[in-house]
Amino acid sequence: MDSKETEEFYAKLKEQLLETTSWPSTYLYKFIVPTDEDRISQIQTIFDNTGAVIESKKSKKGTYTSLSITVQMKDPDAVIQKYKEVSVVEGVISL
Repeated sequence: MDSKETEEFYAKLKEQLLETTSWPSTYLYKFIVPTDEDRISQIQTIFDNTGAVIESKKSKKGTYTSLSITVQMKDPDAVIQKYKEVSVVEGVISL
């Protein structure tokens, strides 16, 4: 996605979050990342000191790891900020 598409995506996400959720609220992030301790710990570090509950599960062949992160967020902007922080991790896929 180019930066314009990315900004449109986040704008739409913010709109949906405002319409469907009362804030502050618990939010569930789901990411898939190549199984690599450095990348996984990069994502875990992004959620340090947030009270997040992080569950990880390796794929059948162990090539990828899915991360489910449940965390209390104050508003849609905070949710989007975490997506942006995680997006710099190489090979990560946000679901």
